Amino acid sequence: MKVIRGNQFLPTLGHQSIVTIGNFDGLHQGHQSIIHHVIDDARRRRLSSIVITFEPTPKEYFMREQVPARLFTLREKLQHLKELGPDICVVLRFNQHLAQMPAEEFVQDILLTSLGIKKLYVGDDFKFGYQRQGDIHLLRKMGEKCDFEVTDTDSIQLGCERVSSTLIREKLDQGLFDEAEQLLTRPYTISGKVFHGDKKGRTIGFPTANILLKRQTLPLHGVFAVSAQSAHKQWNGVANIGHRPTVNGTRDQCEVHLFDCDEDLYGQRLNIRFHKKIREEQKFSGLDTLLEQIKIDVDLAKNYFSKG
Repeated sequence: MKVIRGNQFLPTLGHQSIVTIGNFDGLHQGHQSIIHHVIDDARRRRLSSIVITFEPTPKEYFMREQVPARLFTLREKLQHLKELGPDICVVLRFNQHLAQMPAEEFVQDILLTSLGIKKLYVGDDFKFGYQRQGDIHLLRKMGEKCDFEVTDTDSIQLGCERVSSTLIREKLDQGLFDEAEQLLTRPYTISGKVFHGDKKGRTIGFPTANILLKRQTLPLHGVFAVSAQSAHKQWNGVANIGHRPTVNGTRDQCEVHLFDCDEDLYGQRLNIRFHKKIREEQKFSGLDTLLEQIKIDVDLAKNYFSKG
C-alpha cells in the first residue's frame, strides 16, 4: 500500500480510481466492508483502490479537548489498513484550509483532478466540506455532471446494535472486551514505545514499562489484566491507564507491570492487549496503601490468566 500525504500538493495520479473517504477509527466491521467493496470493484475494473482519511480527524480539529477518545493512532490505522490491501491511502492534513474548502471544490480538486475518481463509496451518514454542506445528494448530482458513480453503503448491524466507533468506545469503557473484539474483528490493543518514567514502581517492588501514547484522549481508564507483545516475546501483566493520582500525576499514561520479565525494554515497542478490567483508578493515602492494592491487582490478574 502506498501512502500519500498532502493537501495543496496532492499529486495527480494520472490514472482512474475507486475511492472511499472517512476517519476509519478502529477499522471495524463496517469500515472493513466498505474498503473490501472498493478493493474488489477496483480489481474488477483494473483501477486503483484508494482510501482517503484525515490527520488530525475533523472532530479533533474542531472539538480540541472535548474530542471523543481515539481508538487508533495514525500509525496503527495505517498498519491495519495495509493488511486490508488497498492500493493507496491518502492522508489529508485537516487544517484551516481543508475545513473551509467548499464541498464542490473538494470533489473537483481532490477527487476528480488529483485522483481521477470513477466511483465513490461512502457511509450512509457521510458529510463533508465547509460546515458539512456536502452530502450524498450533492455527490450524486456532481457524479452525474462529472461522470463518476456514488454508492452509499448501509451500516453493519451486530444483533440490534449499529457497528460504530462510538459503540466500540462504550464497550471498552464498560470492560466488555469480547464484545469490542466482535465489532473490531480483532482484539483491542494499544501500542507504543517504552520510555523512561520516574521509576517509582521500582522503589515498591513492582517495576513498570511506561508506554508512550501519542493520543489526546484514551478510551480506557483503570487497572486491567493485559498481555504485552514485543517483537520477540510475550508476557502477561497488569496495566494502569490514567494520570496516577496517588503520585500527583498530571497526564494520562499507560504503565504495565509484566510478570516474570527481566528484559531491558527501553526503546522497544509493545502491543498491549486488554483482557479484563480489574478496577477503576483511584487515589490512595500513600505508597504503602497503593502497594497493598497493587499486590491484590497482581493476584487477581494472575488468577485470571491461570484460568484461561
